[in-house]
Amino acid sequence: MNFVLYCVDKAGHGHLRTENRPAHVDYLKSNLDRLVLAGPMTSDDGTTMLGSVLIIEAADRAAAEAFAAGDPYAKAGLFESVTIKAFKKVLP
Repeated sequence: MNFVLYCVDKAGHGHLRTENRPAHVDYLKSNLDRLVLAGPMTSDDGTTMLGSVLIIEAADRAAAEAFAAGDPYAKAGLFESVTIKAFKKVLP
């Protein structure tokens, strides 16, 4: 089953994103078998990171929550909120 993780950064915490990015990328790379897509949300001009969107494969909600909690960004306290929703891909 797929889950969308919609993660919104805390305002003024860009330094946490920068400091923890290498560990975050390593975490994602170590879970490529579960990762459908991942990337940052940005301001309209693309200069400011506002959060992250990930779609992952997980057995159930508990596994998706555990994946989200294991992200170094989450461990560092970067996110204001994390919303997890089941996702059904239809197209393409």
